[in-house]
Amino acid sequence: MQELFKKLNIEPQDMTLYERAFSHSSYANENRFMQSYERLEFLGDAIVDFVVAEYLYAHFREDEGEMTKVRASYVCENALYEYSMAMGLNHYLKLGHGELYKENVQNKAIIADIFESFMAAIYLDLGFDVVRRVVLSIVTPYIQDQVTFFSDYKSALQEAVQTDKKSVEYILIREDGPSHKKIFTVEVRVEGIVYGQGVASSKKEAEQNAAKEALEKLAN
Repeated sequence: MQELFKKLNIEPQDMTLYERAFSHSSYANENRFMQSYERLEFLGDAIVDFVVAEYLYAHFREDEGEMTKVRASYVCENALYEYSMAMGLNHYLKLGHGELYKENVQNKAIIADIFESFMAAIYLDLGFDVVRRVVLSIVTPYIQDQVTFFSDYKSALQEAVQTDKKSVEYILIREDGPSHKKIFTVEVRVEGIVYGQGVASSKKEAEQNAAKEALEKLAN
């Protein structure tokens, strides 16, 4: 982990925070005295949201609605997953034996989570100025390069079938995980026929993933 700290130019004080930031609940349950990253992730979510919002307020001249859309793109699950993978955070993730064999899409949500928990650990250990610098060093290059992490696939799908006057509906078919950390599986149906399925840590993103798959099928 020292290589990661060196890359970010930080000097950790409390290593237990960082160990917790990478410990999934499945790992914590197998190690009775270990805490999982979930509380840290809750805090990190707010920190990342605020830092990105502050940056957009200072550098963008768009109205509130447009800035909200831009912020959503750079704090969504796909974006957080990309940040984690680019930093190599997945190499530090500690999973229980059962979790190691779950679907990749669920692991994607977990890898996105640890970006937020890691930022929370930095905040608690070294303060807000340091975590702001770290978040901005990671996220702003993507903003400046206008990298797209999120598209409104639902609207695109609606437009694609609108000419045929077909109905589109999203059906929640499964929920997995504890109440505070669910994984949702959604089907999108066009005229009652299943065209796509999406899985994510929020219903909205699962719907978007289902719409994306449906558009890919329609394109083929």
